[in-house]
Amino acid sequence: MARSVYSCRTSTGVGIDEGTGTKVSSVVVSMPHLETHHETMGSGAFSEYSLHMLPQRFRIHSSLSILLFFFGWVSPSLRGATAPDPTPVSAPSSLVIHELGKGTAPLDGLWQFHLGDDSGWAAPQVDDSHWEQISVDKPWGLQGHASYTGFGWYRRHVSIRPALGASPDLAIFIRGVADAYELYWNGQLVAKSGDFPPHAIWYFFQPPQNYGLGPVRDGVLAMRVWKAPLQSFDNGELGGLSEAPLVGSPAAIAATKDTWDFNWLRRRQFTFGLDSLYGLVALLSMLAWLRDRRQWLLFWMAGFAIGPILNLSLLGLPNGLPDSWSLGLAQPVFGITDISLWFLLVWLLQLNDSRWLNRLVRICAVIDITATSLDGLLSVLDWQTKWITQIQLGDAILTGIFTFLEALPLLLVAYAVFRRRKLDPTRWLVAIFSFTTEMISVVRIASQQGSRYTHWTLAAKISAPLFEINGNPITMVTLSETFLLIAIIFAVYRYLLENTRRQSALEQEFKNARELQQVLVPETMPPLPGFALTSAYRPAQEVGGDFFQIIPMEFGSTLIIMGDVSGKGLRAAMAVSLIVGAVRTLVEITNSPAEILSGLNRRLYGRLQGGFVTAVVMRLKSDGSFIIASAGHPAPFINESELSLPGALPLGLVPNAKYEETSTRLHVGDHFALYTDGLLEARSTSGELYGFDRLQTLFADKADAARATDAAVTFGQDDDITVVTLTRLATGQESTSVFTLPRMAHT
Repeated sequence: MARSVYSCRTSTGVGIDEGTGTKVSSVVVSMPHLETHHETMGSGAFSEYSLHMLPQRFRIHSSLSILLFFFGWVSPSLRGATAPDPTPVSAPSSLVIHELGKGTAPLDGLWQFHLGDDSGWAAPQVDDSHWEQISVDKPWGLQGHASYTGFGWYRRHVSIRPALGASPDLAIFIRGVADAYELYWNGQLVAKSGDFPPHAIWYFFQPPQNYGLGPVRDGVLAMRVWKAPLQSFDNGELGGLSEAPLVGSPAAIAATKDTWDFNWLRRRQFTFGLDSLYGLVALLSMLAWLRDRRQWLLFWMAGFAIGPILNLSLLGLPNGLPDSWSLGLAQPVFGITDISLWFLLVWLLQLNDSRWLNRLVRICAVIDITATSLDGLLSVLDWQTKWITQIQLGDAILTGIFTFLEALPLLLVAYAVFRRRKLDPTRWLVAIFSFTTEMISVVRIASQQGSRYTHWTLAAKISAPLFEINGNPITMVTLSETFLLIAIIFAVYRYLLENTRRQSALEQEFKNARELQQVLVPETMPPLPGFALTSAYRPAQEVGGDFFQIIPMEFGSTLIIMGDVSGKGLRAAMAVSLIVGAVRTLVEITNSPAEILSGLNRRLYGRLQGGFVTAVVMRLKSDGSFIIASAGHPAPFINESELSLPGALPLGLVPNAKYEETSTRLHVGDHFALYTDGLLEARSTSGELYGFDRLQTLFADKADAARATDAAVTFGQDDDITVVTLTRLATGQESTSVFTLPRMAHT
């Protein structure tokens, strides 16, 4: 075909690049219908348009898309229809570049453009004179092809005349292309990014690329571009090229790419710093929570802070992942961030005591993580199938669900205000900034949905820079997220400080309780004549509810009292101190086991806050005879057999309970064991109880108190354990007493 060549005027010049201090040359290309002037530098100019088109942190949301979908799904982009046949502007002209030396020149002006796809269009001899002409410095969506998805071809006739002594090889710099593309020179494939259907691959973040062209001179540069189906947030304005490619020497193109990368990084210093700080807070919070898993505030803080750094890696950096996977993985991350913020507010605003509110937050959390995960799964699906309409409808519905749930902080803050909680100012700052941040996000995202139908620009205005700091654009979203992070870090610090103070006070109470209990549990005593005595006490927590007392009486008899307060911990330990004091008073009045139990029952009734006490009282004589009475306590063992005792109610349940006494005798060599139910009810990791059979075998072997206790602890201690054993000695054998003291934690 004939190529129309226009007479051109070119000039070259040398100057100093103010940004880099390097020498630059300029090329002026003049044509009848086009005149451009471009500084060809060792580093390329930074494109504000390309920055504007790069994705900011956002989600695939659709609060309005559900309605708009039904009005717009029949648009050409969704049904695969092509745009109306274009009307050619004029015959194609060659872009002639003279004296191209060590700099770069733009391949701008009007390119031949055609919708659809034909692999033959890459050939230089194709007659493209009837093709439409469009500019390459803005996408086809802004040039009469709004919302068009699918293939489009660009062609430009180029004639390059290198300067004397310049490198014979040339390179090209391509930027701002949506979405996948192939580049041809005179019909030969020289570069590509992504892949085309039926196995399309394109990228959410696609930085500029530079490719070597070799010693090209005269020919046709053709570009085959494929635009992916529209998501709910697409405004329909994108598609194809949005910035003119640059051609130049390999060194100049490489320098242009380096400059672009440098400027891109420089404009994102603040964002990278903020997200890195979020990541550090997430790491420290998780490590602190792993050390103390009762601090759920730290867990939710970690979940909230990890979101920005994960989404930066998925959506804000070139990670090599296809667009579908980047968006698909980002959706549940957004869900986790939202859920973590909800529970963070619940703890900081002290709303965790409201059962209905906590239940509501948990239900919303389940719905949110389900909706975001399913929406992420839809993003991963192949959008080129016949199910594209159903997939887009599902995206719209799911997005509407979790966009609505993002307003939950409004309810949490309103409820905290309604309850008039006396919170410190730092917590209210967290509430204010979290509410502000979420509402900005909700409004921005909601207005972005279906914008190709509504043409709303509110989302763009919210995302627009308010001012710059050292070249870093600061938006409304950036400010709110920064203030929120600062407020949360300070509030969590104050919370942990308060919690440490409360924990110290509680530890002091436990210390006092331990000291009191150590006084109440006998450590030493004179040997019982005619008996070998052993005892062991092992609380399940730092303090326990078991007790025993061994009290010498007149005429050579001894009282042995053992009991178990229902429950564990500090409350049970306080009840023990009351019981031991009452026992010491009662034994001065009577030595009858039944009367002692009755007196204890009267004193405990109505004072245990719904709890109860099992107890056994035994009066032992040196000749081996004893009288025993039980208040619902496990029966003692004599050798391998349980001693049969009358049934009775535990202490503290009814005011006038009666207790019966049983008399019997221990013979020489008999082994007698008293124990609390913590020994019998020791539980293994599989849930199996220690049980009577093991207990019978243990005492048949005449195990002392320490051995019996260790056996239960090894099996799996679940409650306080106390054991007292007596062995009747033969005449002339020396009496002994062995006490195993409680193993208690120390502060």
